[in-house]
Amino acid sequence: MNFNHFDDRGNAVMVDVSAKQPTLRTAVAVAEVRLSPALLLAIQGGGVAKGDVLGVSRLAGIMAAKRTPELIPLSHPLALHAVTVDFEPAPADGRIEIKCMVRAFERTGVEMEAMIGAAVAALTIYDMCKGRDKSIAIGEIKLLYKEGGKSGVYRRGDN
Repeated sequence: MNFNHFDDRGNAVMVDVSAKQPTLRTAVAVAEVRLSPALLLAIQGGGVAKGDVLGVSRLAGIMAAKRTPELIPLSHPLALHAVTVDFEPAPADGRIEIKCMVRAFERTGVEMEAMIGAAVAALTIYDMCKGRDKSIAIGEIKLLYKEGGKSGVYRRGDN
């Protein structure tokens, strides 16, 4: 299998996408945060000392998606047109699913931006709640969906 981030001598390189035509690109990624049901109820009820956990986490995820090229060395700087971060709390399970959607009219995909957005939103929940419970766990971060470009549409089979 060939990886396009290496040249013929094995050196890491940024892929040249200059000849590609821009198309509408969309990606959706999720991250899971596992925490106690009591802490989740406190988050939902505004009972965490640091404030609006989900509101701050949403902003952190959006900001992180926009800064992906500063974190992933060979990713391209992209003009993102939309970033959303949504939460699906499951109090009985002590779980929050974070879903990040990114959209751009670009020459390369936005999967990394969506995954970074979901991951940083999850890390922000941990940061804001760690004073109350250090056993919070961040679970799987995965791509659910992508479209645009020559590889077409991808839908994760287990979602």
